[in-house]
Amino acid sequence: MLMKPSLKLPLVAMLAIFASCENSNKKTASTDTSITATNPFLKESTLPYQVPDFDQIKDEDFKPAIEEGMKIHLEEINKIADNPEAPTFENTLVAMEKSGQMLTRVNQVFDLLTGANTNKDLQKIQEELAPKQAAHKDAIYLNSKLFSRIKSIYETRAELKLDAESSKLIEYYHQQFELAGAKLSDEAKTDLKKLNEQEASLNAKFANQLLAAGKSGALVVDKGAELAGLSTAEITAAAEAAKTNKLEGKWLVPLKNTTQQPALQALSDRNTRKKLFEASWNRTEKGDSTDTRVTIVQIAKIRAEKAKLMGFQNYAAWKLQDQMAKTPAAVEAFFAKLVPSATARAKSEAVEIQALIDQQKGGFKLEPYDWDYYAEQVRKAKYDLNENEIKPYFELNNVLKNGVFYAATQLYGITFKERTDLPVYHKDIKVYELFDKDGSTIGLFYCDFYKRDNKSGGAWMTNVVNQSKLLGTKPVIFNVCNFAKPAGGAPALISFDDVTTMFHEFGHALHGFFANQQYPSLSGTNVARDFVEFPSQFNEHWAVNPQVFKNYAIHYSTGQPMPQVLVDKIKKAANFNQGFALTEVLAAAALDMQWHKLPATAPLQDADKFETSALQKTGLGLSYVPPRYRSSYFLHIWGNGYAAGYYAYLWTEMLDHDAFSWFEENGGLTRTNGQRFRDMILSRGNTEDYGKMFRDFRGHDPNIKAMQKYRGLPQN
Repeated sequence: MLMKPSLKLPLVAMLAIFASCENSNKKTASTDTSITATNPFLKESTLPYQVPDFDQIKDEDFKPAIEEGMKIHLEEINKIADNPEAPTFENTLVAMEKSGQMLTRVNQVFDLLTGANTNKDLQKIQEELAPKQAAHKDAIYLNSKLFSRIKSIYETRAELKLDAESSKLIEYYHQQFELAGAKLSDEAKTDLKKLNEQEASLNAKFANQLLAAGKSGALVVDKGAELAGLSTAEITAAAEAAKTNKLEGKWLVPLKNTTQQPALQALSDRNTRKKLFEASWNRTEKGDSTDTRVTIVQIAKIRAEKAKLMGFQNYAAWKLQDQMAKTPAAVEAFFAKLVPSATARAKSEAVEIQALIDQQKGGFKLEPYDWDYYAEQVRKAKYDLNENEIKPYFELNNVLKNGVFYAATQLYGITFKERTDLPVYHKDIKVYELFDKDGSTIGLFYCDFYKRDNKSGGAWMTNVVNQSKLLGTKPVIFNVCNFAKPAGGAPALISFDDVTTMFHEFGHALHGFFANQQYPSLSGTNVARDFVEFPSQFNEHWAVNPQVFKNYAIHYSTGQPMPQVLVDKIKKAANFNQGFALTEVLAAAALDMQWHKLPATAPLQDADKFETSALQKTGLGLSYVPPRYRSSYFLHIWGNGYAAGYYAYLWTEMLDHDAFSWFEENGGLTRTNGQRFRDMILSRGNTEDYGKMFRDFRGHDPNIKAMQKYRGLPQN
């Protein structure tokens, strides 16, 4: 199963910034950073749903708008903190929920564009403002008078007789302030502020280093024959990519954010495979300005020092307090149930692949760049399944409308209408309006599916407008992906992994669209990292539901549904290569946890040596199964807010399989079942304990057996 980066963080962590791409509305940034009356962020957008007017937004608008937004927000916060009246829920917490609307407005668009459509001007602003935004956050969360008011409300909350969501908001703010260091001494707060600013600068630097490294690290070949095995369309796209990058007469294969690259499955020239893998593996380790190793070890050190200030042994122990898992020990106990069976399965798969190499008289030992190529041959031999044979049945727009949207309609009764009257930041973006079963409007959905050099790798969902009854807003949500854009207007034929990605990211979108909260801080996807991936991964199951699958698996040229014999092959091959797939994700999750278990007393690490040691220590050091993300290009944990949290993809996979087994036991794809899931999970946001929420739906605590069954692993 592919794991996807995603989502904006809630308010307390809103400063995590996505690395990104070139703004199609780019204009030369002005040297004057004072805000003017024409700045589009000064007022709410007058467009439907308050969507950003991308036609009016210019790069030079962001810095003054963010700085003005911080100024206004801080004035609002200080007014709350200095209020001479006794603290009440309304004059403190509700007032805080209403504050900072301009800053939120500009930050949400800025984060979107620096992730999906960046350029050098935006990157410069990003790095310059990161420490200022960190300082702004500290000015709020380390404000003693403000925390005193929140603490007073928290300690008397039982007497207030508030509704459940309001009570949860009290608990939420109290915990977030404590996690941010509100109880520290003034001296410790000063130290923490310095560390936060340093980390924010390094986070932004890392994201921009990685984007540049990915772009410059693309594989360039001189002869088309070196790309033997790729389809004609893929080779043509590589030639066009080279031409775009002023490499006439050559071919360019861009890098995806993961270690393994899609082309490795098809490339028959072993030397080309090796060069592509090494381009991926070493993208950020060339000793130049894009080498991230110094940056990441500094981030790790700062995080360990922050944890020590907070009174914790390591960063992971501090960070997991508000998560479903709660402690690193719980995460490692979870890993212990998966690592032995996953690596054993990977080793047996390696033996099978090596046997094929020997049978073909290859004369070499299996290397990571061989795995996908020969695994695909094994799959063909065992299941007679060819990836290129099934791609014609997965045309992107058809998958979206007759797969992703269709499943949502069947489950939740919602409908979709394309809108072409709203401005977008790139011509490839499509916009859809969502309507509920009673015809009322839900929100707007933007799709930005194609890869660009100025777009951060991976796939994610983000809100640019959040749902809130208090603020009277409905959600405006983006799904951003990195699918290869076909050359010359050809149909966009995607892999089944890409199909799964579309269902996954729309699962996040549904979590945001069905939000039904009063307060924006608790709304929709503003939940713990090890819960937020539950709805998205759950939604992947509908990609293979027979009713849904037959509705979208249609040949792009003939209009014929996928033959049953081919469908059966896909089903039979479902558990193929699961040892490799699970081990590479476990390896990345283990790296994340090991980096963030470093104590403050540990010296600055050698990134490569630490990585090798960490993988061996956790039993995941298989030479032919590299981690899904190497430490030096692990955007999730160094730039996107998943520090000590990458395990969440596997933790929530346990939740999603267990929840889906309830559907299997109760009639599957029905409106009744969908409504129950919407009411009990998707609409709840962060309004109650996650364990209780899951138990109320499933009837028991999360059980790993359904996940093990799905992965084809022995059940504990």
